[in-house]
Amino acid sequence: MEAQKSATMTPRTNVASGRRSLGFEKTNLRYTPGQLTALRIPTSRRKPNTRNDIDPEQLAYIANIEWKLSYVTPLYKFRHTQLVLYSKQLSAFIVAEKQKGIAVEVGPEMGFKVVFSVVLGMTETDEDAETVFIKICSKPAFAVEGSAVKVVWSGWFTCVNGNLDYMRSLPSDFVSLPLFCTNGPESITALVKSWFTRMFDCYFGPLSLNSSILQWLGALWTECHPASNIRYLKLAWNLPTLPPLDISYTVHPQDAWNLWSSIRQNDSMEDGISIEEVRRFMKGLESHFFRHFRMHLSAGMLTRICTSLGSAHCDGTIKITGTQYITPVLMLLTECAQLKMPI
Repeated sequence: MEAQKSATMTPRTNVASGRRSLGFEKTNLRYTPGQLTALRIPTSRRKPNTRNDIDPEQLAYIANIEWKLSYVTPLYKFRHTQLVLYSKQLSAFIVAEKQKGIAVEVGPEMGFKVVFSVVLGMTETDEDAETVFIKICSKPAFAVEGSAVKVVWSGWFTCVNGNLDYMRSLPSDFVSLPLFCTNGPESITALVKSWFTRMFDCYFGPLSLNSSILQWLGALWTECHPASNIRYLKLAWNLPTLPPLDISYTVHPQDAWNLWSSIRQNDSMEDGISIEEVRRFMKGLESHFFRHFRMHLSAGMLTRICTSLGSAHCDGTIKITGTQYITPVLMLLTECAQLKMPI
């Protein structure tokens, strides 16, 4: 959506009953000093850099898919050398559960196959465990030989630049892969989690993304604009009015970059981005919105951030399209997952 030269306010159609929803497009941004409140976020992060050392074929498994995020406690006696065995064991477990009458959405009268594999090159330190990718494919029982199988569920465990103190404190029998991303029917996700829980004595929990994490993602992706046109910066807020009010706010990419670069010019970290810069960036966006509509976005909750490089929602879903910048995103999500670990 192209930004207009003047502010516009257009009510959305098909709004759910009991909620109000407004859409806005903004341009001609200027920086306004200020601060935001942050919750359990790092004070600085590394600037996004392109990654060319990950197999493009393996990255294709991850790109352009919306993933549901979970955190998982360390896996007891998990071994990367046993992935073929794990594939057979998880497949047998799903068959056994189907025989018990549990609904498993792999299609009527279909065979299926579970495949574990390693995605090499995504680690940042020697302490990080290699990413493990799982896919479950189905194939009609009477399919023609050579016909393509259908991936009905996929998921992956990863750890990118995990907390060294935490990982070094773990006994040697534990492997830390705290971020778990899934795509597919919830019934299969539940079975996969159940199998991992039984096999590796771990615990899964939902990983939501609070406003602070979404702000970080917005800043990280905006930083990439000169090298990879982000095309747009879309944000969504929910304001605690009666009834609740949903605000959508689209910023022209060059305006977002001009605001960001004006902040970055002053005492910026050469190779990193500070929390103060992220706060000032978001405050600049909110202040510009207030000048036009007299509405304090900071009174509500940021619920969604979206650019051509990726999108994320507070409910814990994320889509990564700019895989050349995947590392800083996964570093941030790994930290979020590790902060959920029980002490």
